[in-house]
Amino acid sequence: MFDRNGLRKAAALTLPLALVTGRGSLPGPSPDKAHTLVVGTTSAPSSLDPAAAWDGSWELYRNIYQTLMTLPNTGTSPEPDAARNCGFTDAAGKVYRCVLRKGLTFSSGRPLDAEAVKHSFDRTVSPANPSGPARLLSNLARVEAKGARTVVFRLRKPDATFPFILSTPATSLVDPRDHLRSGLSRSGTATGSGPYTLESYEPGERAVLARNPDYRGPARLRNDKVTIRYYERSTRMAGDLKAGRIDLTYRGLTPSQITAFQDAVTAGDESVQLSEMTGSEIHYLVFNPKEKPAAEPAVRRAIAQLVDREKLVREVYDRTAEPLYSMVPTGVTGHTNAFLDRYGKPDAHKARRTLRDAGITRKVRLTLWYPRGRYGDSTRREFAELEQQLEDSRLFAVTLRSRPWDAFQKGYLKGEYPVFGRGWSADFPDADNYLTPFVGEGNAVGTPYRNRRLTEELLPRSRRQTDRGAAGRAYAEAQRLMADDARLLPLWQGKVYIASEKDVAGVEWAIDSSVIMRMWELYKKSSW
Repeated sequence: MFDRNGLRKAAALTLPLALVTGRGSLPGPSPDKAHTLVVGTTSAPSSLDPAAAWDGSWELYRNIYQTLMTLPNTGTSPEPDAARNCGFTDAAGKVYRCVLRKGLTFSSGRPLDAEAVKHSFDRTVSPANPSGPARLLSNLARVEAKGARTVVFRLRKPDATFPFILSTPATSLVDPRDHLRSGLSRSGTATGSGPYTLESYEPGERAVLARNPDYRGPARLRNDKVTIRYYERSTRMAGDLKAGRIDLTYRGLTPSQITAFQDAVTAGDESVQLSEMTGSEIHYLVFNPKEKPAAEPAVRRAIAQLVDREKLVREVYDRTAEPLYSMVPTGVTGHTNAFLDRYGKPDAHKARRTLRDAGITRKVRLTLWYPRGRYGDSTRREFAELEQQLEDSRLFAVTLRSRPWDAFQKGYLKGEYPVFGRGWSADFPDADNYLTPFVGEGNAVGTPYRNRRLTEELLPRSRRQTDRGAAGRAYAEAQRLMADDARLLPLWQGKVYIASEKDVAGVEWAIDSSVIMRMWELYKKSSW
């Protein structure tokens, strides 16, 4: 996903670790609260309109809007949601047809038909909505409504990942009467057809979701109402969990808070659970080939030879992240350890030889840029650790610079930084979404990545393969080329931690393979 707050996005899930920690037991819920939950998060929506946001707002969209396809509880292959069935109808893989379920309606009572689907897609790709996920649908040539229930998508190029795109909240279906084509919805309401209706919404404070009695789809709700509370600071969120004011925290726990929960296991406190799952968020360095010294391949390869990822995640993230040796994270089909294969363990002697072979004998002066506030306080410590590692080699003299996110984003899109840090969470659990967004012209990081074998052969070939497992050979070669280029340097892959009351169940099913929370899977054991 286009920097979904640097948080999240897609790998095979592991079962939660039954880490039980910290608080005295509380009374059981009263009858009127037995089927309700309160969830805390530090990731507040930027908009209620799916055409306006390509960020953490997707968490809310997943629960109040439907998509034609969805990701199942197990596995990563999309399955029908609002659609009864979908599939390619041509051998080239450029025409995709979906037939809707019968009797679909929006929460307004108006019908969800083929024209409403077409309307939803047309407004998302409109140039008038530049902050939305239009880029994710850039391969879509047009949408056609065929009768009341059939929708045909015509693509510019073959793309076997299109069913995955149809499972993302970027393709949320909205009521045309309440979400006009000519502009974005500015109201505090949202009219969808998902498992929940939006009962009330206070921006930056809370969203109250109520069971949608007219919902028709594969989800099976295990609660009647969920209140999502939005926090600016994780300390307050963790405190409210300990005090019993919320039932679960999702997104925003700091490494030190996670460690504190883990340490409580040893103490034998059994009132709060901490579930650990494989995450999809990755962090990496970007080298701008138009700026010195990043334009020099030997400099990039020397840095790749020096960075100690294991020390980085140990010292900065208290092992709440894992070293990453490819832009495709562990758990996603097609992953390889391309950078480990190419560079091996950190080695200053090899890095020095790499520079000298390129005629570079003086200490390289390098400025590393990072965003302030976007990824939390740990980012400053992460870059301080990178600075120390590079300078300890006596091959680099490093200067650290930072800007607030808005200014930082404008800067890298203008090509102002030679080397800078970014986070990425994929839109869907396929290796393509960790590779294609970063190569070619006009990519997601704003630095041209010219490699014809990548952009004209390997990645287009992989997109033509409907058997995504068979695309692994092309992805392996793509990762090998990217490691050799070292224009992108993967650093670490995040884990997902959810702290909850011991009475909360369903956590292991609530996170889909894009690491988005599906509130309908949560329930209190005492209510069943």
